[in-house]
Amino acid sequence: MREDRRENLPSELPKGVLFDWDNTLVDTWPVIHDAMNATLAAMGHPLWTLADTRQRVRRALREAFPDMFGDRWEEARDVFYDRFREIHLERLEVCSGAESLLKLFQERGVYLGVVSNKSGDHLRREAEYLGWEGYFSRLVGATDAEKDKPALDPVLMALKPGELAPGRNIWFVGDTKIDMECAHIANCIPVLVAESRADPADFGDFMPHYQFSSLEKVADLVSRL
Repeated sequence: MREDRRENLPSELPKGVLFDWDNTLVDTWPVIHDAMNATLAAMGHPLWTLADTRQRVRRALREAFPDMFGDRWEEARDVFYDRFREIHLERLEVCSGAESLLKLFQERGVYLGVVSNKSGDHLRREAEYLGWEGYFSRLVGATDAEKDKPALDPVLMALKPGELAPGRNIWFVGDTKIDMECAHIANCIPVLVAESRADPADFGDFMPHYQFSSLEKVADLVSRL
């Protein structure tokens, strides 16, 4: 639902908010694209366009790479992470309105966590680099839990420090179908941040409950709750 449908918007703050990381709070598509093409080149595969990367990169690496590279997936993983580590901090960009929204939630006493399919070590290194560790009670990345997003496991791990359970008083904020799928599986409120309206043909049973075109629009709502 778009942010201009005011009658459908929430009337009270959530107890907690779980954020996706990549391209929800920080813009990392150029970094992911660079590392992905370095991997494809090393493995003898055709390179992708940036549009290809945006479309195809969804699952955690440990789930996606075996399908892509078969028995050589661990070799491909090492190439990807070597290149990623070379460039991810120097090219890290904050999404517009991200820190203001985090500060606003923190000021309102809302519990904050992250559930990402980025390597947990890289995720926490980026948060530390940005000085954002203080906003989040737990940052959960790929391989931190037994199963990765969209499974329930990382959601439970992210909420545990606050002794919170997944439910309708928890928002899950992200930019892709897999984030909405994770929210539905956990019975949290799925909140999509994307300029293009969610298409039922793409999202299927995992439509967002609320949709906003930007983090600034989310902040505008939160400031009024």
